[in-house]
Amino acid sequence: MKTLVAYFSASGVTAKAAKTLAEAAGADLFEIVPETPYTKADLNWMDKKSRSTLEMKDRACRPGIASSVTDMAQYQRVFVGFPVWWYREPSIIDTFLERYDFSGKTLIPFCTSGGSDLGESAENFRALAPGAEVLEGKRLTHRDSSVSLKAWIETL
Repeated sequence: MKTLVAYFSASGVTAKAAKTLAEAAGADLFEIVPETPYTKADLNWMDKKSRSTLEMKDRACRPGIASSVTDMAQYQRVFVGFPVWWYREPSIIDTFLERYDFSGKTLIPFCTSGGSDLGESAENFRALAPGAEVLEGKRLTHRDSSVSLKAWIETL
């Protein structure tokens, strides 16, 4: 089964987890890069006027993505990773999910977080990617090795 690990990473934590997951799954890797990179000020969740705060308050917000997956049709299974922002996936993930037709594909969300889990992300994925089978997914931590992730993948 041809697999893709697509991820957005603001600080590098999700990127590291995505690379380990791609290795474990024997998957291709795609970084979801914003058209306008996030600055440290943009990511200050304590600032009610920061870019990330404003994006997350507006459920219709769809930040631009700098590049596209080449031939998404070749993938049957797509892991989609992100840091948890405000108990869900960042708005740029919503942009990614709406950009492609995931009908007949399996989507598996994964996140990184200091303590929050996937929250309402699987439910959001189902709404944003009609026709896809969306699995519940998993929060990954720095303790997850390629071996432990491979064991998890085998349960899917």
